[in-house]
Amino acid sequence: MDRRIELRHLRYFLALAEELHFGRAAQRLHIAQPALSQQIRQLEKTVGVELFLRTSRSVQLTEAGTTFQPRARLLLDRLAADLDEAARVGRGEAGRLDVAFITSAATIVSEHVRAFARRRPEVQVKLRDGFTTDVLAALERGTADVGIVRDAEERDDVDLSLLASERFVAVVPAEHPAAKGDRLDVRELAADPLILFPRSAGPQAFDTNTRPLRNAGIDVRIAQECSDWHTIITLVAAGLGVCIAPHSVTTLLPAGARRLELDGPPTMSRIFMATRRGDDRALLKAFVAASDRLGEHDHARTTEVR
Repeated sequence: MDRRIELRHLRYFLALAEELHFGRAAQRLHIAQPALSQQIRQLEKTVGVELFLRTSRSVQLTEAGTTFQPRARLLLDRLAADLDEAARVGRGEAGRLDVAFITSAATIVSEHVRAFARRRPEVQVKLRDGFTTDVLAALERGTADVGIVRDAEERDDVDLSLLASERFVAVVPAEHPAAKGDRLDVRELAADPLILFPRSAGPQAFDTNTRPLRNAGIDVRIAQECSDWHTIITLVAAGLGVCIAPHSVTTLLPAGARRLELDGPPTMSRIFMATRRGDDRALLKAFVAASDRLGEHDHARTTEVR
């Protein structure tokens, strides 16, 4: 026996169950009364029991019909909700967005996610941090939808959009000879152990970060490698070495660490939003648009973080 029930069967059943009159139900459904009667008989045949008691004067629900009525309504309501959700996902109003980011951009990421959440409260944003190379790899694998990276190299399948630029500064232990002033010549760090992230974390980011040293003719040798700026600066505060760092990660230094401006023209670090080239999903466009609007209200970030 064919047990398939079509959506129209449910709509016709519910209309008749509510009107309890074939003429009024047919008029409500904009179909002919004989067509409605045929569809109800077909539904009852599929179910295997009568859903309505019919007489020449009245139509009543059977016990089976009474039981089926709320379930039929639930099925249609659930379908309507699912279709609405699918439409909202398609318009970028709902769904899930995976954002991978570097820890040094956590403040910028939080601002963008907060701005996006105000405009798209039904979108679930999942965050995870990692090195620039990890973020770009996740983006290319499709396990991340958006990446926030620092000083990333260009790739054929990735679009980079500038979010912020900031200068590099030196961070030294408080007892360092140069810590008495507010500025230093980077050559004063030539003999100090350098603490930094590994070059594998992001080759271009590493090269940009160490450019002030290399421009001064200093041979860059990492004494201690760490995975995040908090650990790097904590080790500097403990007197284990020095580092060159983006200004934004030095705003809250632990006791024992000093931030010093570098003499000469500033070396700039750039933070980008990365997306897969050709990814034109409405949800992604909505996130990028929210970020663009945030940037319009914070023009200073697009030039230099101070």
